[in-house]
Amino acid sequence: MPVTAILVSAVLASKLRGELSPIPDKLVVLTFDDGNVSDYTFVRPLLKRYGFGATFYVTSSSDWLGIPDRDDWRLSWAQARELEKDGFEIGNHSFTHANIVPLSRAEATQEIAGCERTFQEQGLAKPTTFAYPGASYNLTSMELLKEHDYQFSRRGHFPEYANLASGARGPAYDPQKHHPLLVPSTLMPGPGTRWDDFVWAVNQARDGKICVLTFHGVPDRYPHCSVPPDAFKSYMNYLKDQGCMVIALRDLAKYVDPDAYPKDKEPYESIYSGLVISPTQLSCEYADNPLGIDSHQPRFS
Repeated sequence: MPVTAILVSAVLASKLRGELSPIPDKLVVLTFDDGNVSDYTFVRPLLKRYGFGATFYVTSSSDWLGIPDRDDWRLSWAQARELEKDGFEIGNHSFTHANIVPLSRAEATQEIAGCERTFQEQGLAKPTTFAYPGASYNLTSMELLKEHDYQFSRRGHFPEYANLASGARGPAYDPQKHHPLLVPSTLMPGPGTRWDDFVWAVNQARDGKICVLTFHGVPDRYPHCSVPPDAFKSYMNYLKDQGCMVIALRDLAKYVDPDAYPKDKEPYESIYSGLVISPTQLSCEYADNPLGIDSHQPRFS
């Protein structure tokens, strides 16, 4: 058989087997939360100019999206459909943006399935990725996402890094370590982050690790998570100048098998292994470093 034919056969066989592409350095996942109208009016044209992919996570209840008197704040469903038509991913950010942790299993199911129903009613594709509202998650929500055939789900930067609402660094996504339904945010830009935080986050995308960026409005009505348009432009210019490959969260499936996480491995182990905990301000019976105590049942800090 000619060498060319052998090579073509090998390529076809690889595609049929569904083999994954190797994770390149400078692979960046770009996500936006809450369905802000700036996703369409400002972010969309910039991303299209650079050929970047992205996921826009929307909350779908009638109290959140598609309300005429919020046209200057939230996306309309027509705008969401245009974003999808442009090739961007529209992801599930729950039905009402509720903290999913204290909910019953039935209530948590409604948060996931309710958003799916609205997507179907609005002519959007069934979502395959999820972003936890308020970055709050638990094992029940992970189980439900798996039952609903979600491949990836994005969390925040806590607990490996300080839980700061005004923006913060977080871990790079390591498919060899992190559960696919616990993908961390490497950076959540906001008023509490600086240019060097962004550069640091992008530089984490090497040696098989992936940088995951979590934006909100550009700008946002809520100051604690707002990013100025000029700053966002600078961020995107940097990604372009650095030759980064910028994708949606769903596109991780080209590089990561979401079913490969060991079934016998506890999901939170991927988080615990990244924690560095040092004891501080230790006391016993409210005394610092006592030489001795009188209590038979001492109270520790």
